[in-house]
Amino acid sequence: MQGIRFEELRLGQSARFAKTITEADILLFSAVSGDSNPVHLDEEAGAASFFGGRVAHGMLTASLISGLLGTRLPGPGAVYVSQTLRFRAPVRIGQTVAATAEVTGLDPERRRATLRTHCTAAGVLVLEGEAVVMIPEPLPGPST
Repeated sequence: MQGIRFEELRLGQSARFAKTITEADILLFSAVSGDSNPVHLDEEAGAASFFGGRVAHGMLTASLISGLLGTRLPGPGAVYVSQTLRFRAPVRIGQTVAATAEVTGLDPERRRATLRTHCTAAGVLVLEGEAVVMIPEPLPGPST
């Protein structure tokens, strides 16, 4: 399975992926990541926190960018090299998070693309950053 070839990428090219964050997402992410911070899992702890209620893990939100890069732009075969993240606002259960990536730089010699990444929920910027991915040469297909 091959995503977009490096040679097909263009500056300004973008893709989007949206997902509604559920209670199950938070519980499963907590189990997988080991992050059992009560602000994510306990309503009373969340209410007593700076956030005034439970919030999703920031890295759960950030993982939507990983999903976007690995499935849509550039897609399967891309190798995640780096990601910067700036968390701007909390995400709550039931909110739909939209992750967006836009190609802002191309390095043909290294076959790397730089993408501006961000997530919004209810029209609010909740996360922003920059990703670098490498797009390997496609593997040769079967001869015909």
